[in-house]
Order: sequence, then structure tokens, then C-alpha cells
Amino acid sequence: MTQNHVPHSVDAAIVGAGQAGLAMSWYLSRAGREHVLIDRRERLGGGWRDRWNEFCLVTPNWTSSLPGYPYDGDDPDGFMPRDAIAGRIAGYAAAIDAPVVLGTAVSRLSTRDGGFLLETTGGPVTAREVIVATGGFHKPKIPGVAAALPARVTQLHTHNYTAETALPPGAVLIVGSGQSGVQIAEELQAAGRRVYLSVGSAGRMPRRYRGRDILWWVAQCERRGAEFGTPLPTVKMLPDPRMRFAANPHLSGHGGGHETNLRRMAADGINLLGHLDGIDGDRLRVRPDLADSLARADRFFDERFRPLIDLFIERAGVEAPPDDRMPFDFEPPEELDLDLWEAGISTVIWASGYRLDFGWLDLPILDEFGVPRQDRGVSEVPGLYFLGLPWQYTFVSAALVGVGSDATYLAGRMGLIDTAEVGTVSA
Repeated sequence: MTQNHVPHSVDAAIVGAGQAGLAMSWYLSRAGREHVLIDRRERLGGGWRDRWNEFCLVTPNWTSSLPGYPYDGDDPDGFMPRDAIAGRIAGYAAAIDAPVVLGTAVSRLSTRDGGFLLETTGGPVTAREVIVATGGFHKPKIPGVAAALPARVTQLHTHNYTAETALPPGAVLIVGSGQSGVQIAEELQAAGRRVYLSVGSAGRMPRRYRGRDILWWVAQCERRGAEFGTPLPTVKMLPDPRMRFAANPHLSGHGGGHETNLRRMAADGINLLGHLDGIDGDRLRVRPDLADSLARADRFFDERFRPLIDLFIERAGVEAPPDDRMPFDFEPPEELDLDLWEAGISTVIWASGYRLDFGWLDLPILDEFGVPRQDRGVSEVPGLYFLGLPWQYTFVSAALVGVGSDATYLAGRMGLIDTAEVGTVSA
């Protein structure tokens, strides 16, 4: 139930009404706890509404099952377009009768009299407990070198990209080869644009492996892996905390879902470049690292996930066909500089990810990288919790497929459900 204003006082406040916030609302309602969700957006649907027109999920529709709201559509293995997934999140809020206040931003969170004070554009709110569920895509990250681009070149972040038709005529350079970068590159090429793609550090995942969509195997390891000694790697297992900010491996849900192999994209006419090293007028300097970046992307799945999935299949006794992936051998030419004018490039799209922004937390809980210190969502400040952070627990914590499990665990830690239920309540 959408409310017109924030209450002056509430037992629990949830900041953010996307899938993470709504999952916690379901548990709070189930436990009979008074609460409110505060969201800066004017419409329900979460951050999905910020995506471009032709965006669609890279995870199958069944991954949109959430606590108390299982997917019951007729295309579980399909991939929802932007408006459908935003509509599903809005439908979740309606189905659980979530008490949401829209169009209200939280500008500051501090402690007050053993609880918390939230300063919002709708007035102050005091709460005994607070769950921060604002996700991990806060501020578009654009490298400083962008300032050196000629003024005639249109430049924008993927956050502001809407459609191919909104761009000026000409070729397009996309900087970054994560999920957004490769999908937009394919979209622009299909529209007849000449596309240049500066390859970053994102790895590549196969769309299907051993007879199943790759997300099915990831979900099995996330939900059942501990039973067979094959859980997904956790944040505490990362050798370097900076790895929390690595780009997600690229995949696509367009056209029924497919693998985005950079080598095949190059063979099909997309011009691949190494990392952007500098800009001098119309001249782009490019690092000689394209071959290394492609090799690293090729190794990603076999090094990070294939051994884990194969071991799960063996130990869980899952019947699965052998690996039938076929290698694609193509070595694209390596350009070390590029003249924007000669290439006809009129637009640069920065597919360079996002920065976290928790500056509104007036609490000493951020680490040296600006990330809240927490253990599976439980912060060191009593009564303050987080859900939906990138690598909150595993690499799927910020994704649809992982938020339900993290919410269930957090509900147990908050006393909303019996701890015995944590392993049995499913999305």
C-alpha cells in the first residue's frame, strides 16, 4: 500500500523499495513488525527503470522468484525486457501490501536515543531498526580521461543511454565490456552502426553448460552447494577486497539468450580495442593488451566456475551431458591508436560501471573503499542492516538470484523467523 507521507516514528525503516527492500518487507510483515519503505523514485520498479529501452534480464525469468512471490509465468526460461521486470517488482509490492512511501529521498542517517534518525525530503523519521537496501549502482563512474574528448563528440554513460535512435549519426565507441557494454554494442551493430568496443577486464560465461542455463548451476551451488561441499565463493575468500568491484561476467538475454563471445563479435564486424590509455585531440591512445584481455575473458569460466559446477554435478548425482562447448578461434587485429574523426566516431558511451555512494550514512562504518562494514548484512552498529550489496556474501548477493537467500539469512539474524527456518524458507 503506497503511503502519502513518511511516519514521524516507526519500528523499522527500509531505505529502498527494490527487490531487496521488498524482500525484507515481506519478512517484517510476516513477523507482524511495523515498518515503512522509503524510496526516492516516483514509481515502483526499482533500479530496473533506469535501464535503457531495449534492456532485458541476463538471468532467466525464474530467477525473479522472491520471498513470498514465486515466479508463476509461462516462460520461466525466457528473459524479461525492462518494463516487464520493473512491473514484476511493482507487482511484488502490491502482492505483499508493502507500506511504501515514494518520491522521498533519505539525505542522512544517524543514531538517536538508542535508535536512528533518518532525515528525508518528507521530514525526519525515527526508527528502532534500519535496513539499507539501496543496491550497488549509485553514481555512474566516468574516468577522468573523458574530459579530454573533443567537444564535438557526444559522450554519455550507459546509465543515460536510452536507444540507438537517440544518438547522433555516426560510429560509436563503447568503453567497457561488461554486461551493459557488450549488449549495447550488439544492439548498435544490429541497427547498422559501426561499433568500436574497448575491452575491459570482465570475464565471459557460457549461456548454457552441460545441458542447463549457466544460472541454473550457479543457483544450485548458491542454494545447495554447502550440502555437497561446493558452495559459491564468499566475500571472505577473495584474495583482494578490491575484487568486489570487478565487472560481472558478460552474458545476454536478448534473442532468447546467448553467449557474448568477444572473439565472435569481432569476427562479425565489431572493432575491438585494448584499454583506453589516453586522448590527444581526436587521437586515442590504446594499450597493447587486447590479446591478453581476450585470453583472460576466455579463461574466466574454466578457472572460476567450471571445476565447482562439475564437482557439484558429481557429488549431487545430477545427470548432465558432457561439456559440449565449441571453441571459437579468431584473433582480431590490435590497433594501438585510433583517430576519432577518421573513424567517423560521433559518440562515446562509457560502460564503466558505478560507484557506491554511502556518504549519507553519518556513522563510522565505511571501510577504506567506501563500503559499509557488515557480516552477511549485519553491521557493527546494533540495529543497522544491509541487503543487496555487491558481494554482501557471494557474487550473486546483488542479483535477483541471490537476494532471496540473503534476505532469509538476515531475517533469521533479526529474529523475524526461527533460525531453523533459514535453510528451509525459499524464494
